[in-house]
Amino acid sequence: MNSRELRCASPSLGVTGLLARRDLLRIGSLGIAGTLLPGIATAELARASNKPRARSVILLWMAGGMTHIDSFDPKPDAPEEVRGTLSAIDTALPGVRFTEVMPTLARSARHLAVVRTFASDNNDHFFSQAYTLSGRKITPAQITTEPNVGSIVAKLRGGRNGFPGYVAIPGTTRPGPPPKNLFTGGWLGMQFAPFSSGGTPRNADFTAKVAEASEDQFNQQCLRLPVDIDLARLAKRQTLRESLGDSLGRLADSGESSSLGQQFDSAFTMLTAPSVRAAFDLTKEADTVRDAYGRTKIGQRCLLARRLVEAGAPFVMVDYGYDPEFGNLWDNHRVPEQNQPHISEMCKLPHHLAGTDRAAGALVEDLAQRGLLDETLVVLLTEFGRTPKINKLGGRDHWGPAGSIFFAGGGTQGGQVIGATDKEAAYPITPRYSPCDVAATIYQAIGIQRETLLHDSLGRPIAVCPDGQPIPGVL
Repeated sequence: MNSRELRCASPSLGVTGLLARRDLLRIGSLGIAGTLLPGIATAELARASNKPRARSVILLWMAGGMTHIDSFDPKPDAPEEVRGTLSAIDTALPGVRFTEVMPTLARSARHLAVVRTFASDNNDHFFSQAYTLSGRKITPAQITTEPNVGSIVAKLRGGRNGFPGYVAIPGTTRPGPPPKNLFTGGWLGMQFAPFSSGGTPRNADFTAKVAEASEDQFNQQCLRLPVDIDLARLAKRQTLRESLGDSLGRLADSGESSSLGQQFDSAFTMLTAPSVRAAFDLTKEADTVRDAYGRTKIGQRCLLARRLVEAGAPFVMVDYGYDPEFGNLWDNHRVPEQNQPHISEMCKLPHHLAGTDRAAGALVEDLAQRGLLDETLVVLLTEFGRTPKINKLGGRDHWGPAGSIFFAGGGTQGGQVIGATDKEAAYPITPRYSPCDVAATIYQAIGIQRETLLHDSLGRPIAVCPDGQPIPGVL
């Protein structure tokens, strides 16, 4: 661990990173005021801690367990069975290195707060994904019952500019077998599940299958009316649906029917709002912009996420995990059924780390150039890392003890690495941070207090984030 990483991660500092001079002056003035009026100073600090930093959130969800040692946490001095054959490259931060397949994010590192000690401490896909998506400590029985972080944001912040509170692009990942839909509103109700842009659900196992359609199919996963339906005809359908809904409501006034009605209303609103429909249309982007993100699924999904938050969407999840063409993208055991190259070669492919680096880096820089990064929190998240030692087949297996994620924008203190792992990237040697802590950090960024009480269908009060604490130094 180099001196910069040690400085950023040292528990003895109490915070990560160094305070700017203006921060010291501001805190110093509050301290002086506190000696005279401690109640006022305490109230001022409390208000500052709850002040929203982000207006929108983009969650880059890498379901399947993205390899950390081949991306953000290389160990160039480790044996080849640990480090693989990828070389480490310098980033924009002195002394901080990523692997060679991450050049775009390496150049954008001034915007990033990379956390190298993220840990779900569980090697099971179902459990770790549900834990990470919800930011709540769960039991195996709660895998589909706990609401996603995006669902909580949708509940407390609502929609905006015609968008629902939580949008998933495309929202079709179904880990398995058997396949499970983990994009859920849980005990908040189905109306707070994400609005998914659509597409064929991803195959449940880890094998790759021949794609049934070309990449252009992704461009159909947007709000376009069928060719035989115009807005007037759609309005008539909405009136008919409302009439039927009123009649059915007199027969049965159930929570599920109410939730379904809200989903219909949200869909009609999106279809009939020109600005919302336009935001989903990637053909409106210049070719140079689309090329910068990469003409890949992950590239165009990140571009669409930028368009949605620019148009006002509060919470957008880019779903990139299971795919009918590439199989389980990150679950790189390299068993024969997966038909994958060695992990070090896999990472260089445009649908793997290389393409994800290009897309995520373009997203961060594009937001910054448009003046949107300060108000948009970007979080790259996965459920766990991969084994430090490459297995005998040339792949890496599940690894719950350590993984790497990053935050950018929305109040993030960029240009730092938080935490460090041992010489094989196996275990944290500084404090580890759980999915609960990630959720708490997101809530803090958008001004949601963790102690806020919500209620389930039985009216029981449940805190937004009872177990996590914001990761020190991120915001």
